[in-house]
Amino acid sequence: MNQVPEAGSMAAALEVGPKVEKPFVSVVVPGYNEAGIVERSLHEICHYMETLENQYRWELIFVDDGSTDGTGEIADAFAKSRRNVHILHHMTNFRLGQALRSAFNYSHGDYIVTMDVDLSYSPDHIEKLLTKIRETKARIVVASPYMNGGKTSDVPWLRRTLSKWANRYLSLTAHGDLSTLTGMVRVYDARFLQSLSLKSMETEINEEILYKAQLLGARIVEIPAHLDWSYEKKAGKGRRSNLRIFKKMISCLFSGFIFRPFMFFVIPGLVLMLVSFYPLGWALIHTLSHYQRLLSSPTWGRLDYVFSDAVAAAFMQAPQAFLVGGFTLMLALQLISLGIIALQSKRYFEEIFQLGTSIYKYNRENEK
Repeated sequence: MNQVPEAGSMAAALEVGPKVEKPFVSVVVPGYNEAGIVERSLHEICHYMETLENQYRWELIFVDDGSTDGTGEIADAFAKSRRNVHILHHMTNFRLGQALRSAFNYSHGDYIVTMDVDLSYSPDHIEKLLTKIRETKARIVVASPYMNGGKTSDVPWLRRTLSKWANRYLSLTAHGDLSTLTGMVRVYDARFLQSLSLKSMETEINEEILYKAQLLGARIVEIPAHLDWSYEKKAGKGRRSNLRIFKKMISCLFSGFIFRPFMFFVIPGLVLMLVSFYPLGWALIHTLSHYQRLLSSPTWGRLDYVFSDAVAAAFMQAPQAFLVGGFTLMLALQLISLGIIALQSKRYFEEIFQLGTSIYKYNRENEK
């Protein structure tokens, strides 16, 4: 006779099976000479991540990038009683690119979230980024204050304007519809990120990641974000602005060139070619006019001599038309030729990069 199992045993049977682990998140925060805000910022991030522990396992990685004001010591003291907070130290200031690469290599997460130590993007962006990357299966999700729904607060007008136009310029050169390419607050698929061969030492590492991700056909999406500088005002910390703005502008120009070098040669070349058409057209019209006049002369000779005389007469009338037109046309052809060479070189680089990435992934999988 079959016995009906008790409710308790049925519940126990249902619980049997593989337990799915929660995704592991590495929150990466680089910092340099941030003694005034580092403890508070790390505390706020940790407190926020604790509210997500029903969804994620997590670790916090702070990179002290050669600070000289005690930032590293403060961070070490903060991490002493927290097993999942890790402090990496650079002996000298290697800049943002190296700081991020050190943290990427150290991290253990399925997802890597990068945050600014000044919390100009509040910690609640972390959950929004993670939710988006899991919903869309994207490789990278970027927090964007410049897309529809995003906003900025307490950012000086000049900085906001320069940043917005720099990102529009990069978006144009990057063949994409991203509105923010320079921002650091993002979430990455960790395996994908660690398969990229990153080289940048400065802030352009953010653009380099997107560029190489695009080469591999990775999906990149954005979420609306709030860029808020009021935190720094409350902390009494100002931005080091003038030199950094200039360096960032140069970096953006260079990154745009890397994204699409073709347009930096071909567009100026086409513009110069159009400019050359006016003086050269004037020279051609007046040459033909002199040619017709010489042909009608009763003393005209061989046609090639008549044409040479017509060109000489037009040149004597306006030599600047020949010189300016010829020079601009020659320069235009050279720029267009350089654009074609740049396009060819870029395609070679893309093929080599994709091949190198495939080899790297293969070797890593075999090592495991």
